[in-house]
Amino acid sequence: MTDELKLTIDSAMTGRIDKELTHHLADISRSQLQKWIEDGNVTVNGEKVKPKYKLAVGDRVVVQPEKPQKIDLEPENIPLDIVYEDDDVIVVNKPQGMVVHPAPGHPNHTLVNALLYHSPLSTINGEFRPGIVHRIDKDTSGLLMIAKNDLAHRSLAAQLKAKTNEREYVALVHGVIKEERGTIDAPLGRSKKDRKKQAVVEDGRHAVTHFKVLERFQHYTLVSCRLETGRTHQIRVHMKYIGHPLAGDPLYGPRKTLPGNGQYLHARLLGFKHPRTGKQMTFTSPLPEYFQKMIDHLEKTDRPS
Repeated sequence: MTDELKLTIDSAMTGRIDKELTHHLADISRSQLQKWIEDGNVTVNGEKVKPKYKLAVGDRVVVQPEKPQKIDLEPENIPLDIVYEDDDVIVVNKPQGMVVHPAPGHPNHTLVNALLYHSPLSTINGEFRPGIVHRIDKDTSGLLMIAKNDLAHRSLAAQLKAKTNEREYVALVHGVIKEERGTIDAPLGRSKKDRKKQAVVEDGRHAVTHFKVLERFQHYTLVSCRLETGRTHQIRVHMKYIGHPLAGDPLYGPRKTLPGNGQYLHARLLGFKHPRTGKQMTFTSPLPEYFQKMIDHLEKTDRPS
């Protein structure tokens, strides 16, 4: 949202101002709205109010959004774990905790900043996502394919769209999954209750995840997940949907979970056809140390009875 919004309150909108405005500003989170209200970007009858202000019929509300934060994309000398590289593609092993590309709130220290220091990148995905064909979440570790030029980018993006590439993840989830394998086919979209979350929704985008049990513990299950589609937070939401949220997941998991710095999810296998030669290429990445240590710990302390 960049334009000023003016509203005159009717009888259907006489609730808390921060809650009511979320219905008119679908792309703005409630916490962001509360900040705007606190900062005076939102006024009622020309006066600054609190986020809990109760609207009355006839109130005149003006929302003046903040100007977008300017991001200067700078190459940064950050070490990269490069699994493969040639003139067209890079396969990189992203550590847990690293954001893939700059955005408001994360203007630097991202994977893109590191990649720009290392190599020229494709330009198709815009100024702030050069080279980025697909993403994984900040606290998800593992393999990503990066395009160094536009020819490579077009080819890799087309493979993603045609679902001909391979992407396999390892996830540690709550509860014991009885089936050996299964498929979750449930459409995903933005949650109607919390706009920071994704959810299974009737009018969502087609999403399919195939899972296979690797190891069972008393209270947890280690699974591999193969993506047929690549929706935002797909594995995290789909596993929660079947009653097995990811361990350590601060957004979709239970409050009582395993310690760590986020969800136990690792992109361990990536396969695609080389954009120039057409040769099938497959890469794997072992579990990071923190993940493997947790499995070793569970094998000692959480064995099935």
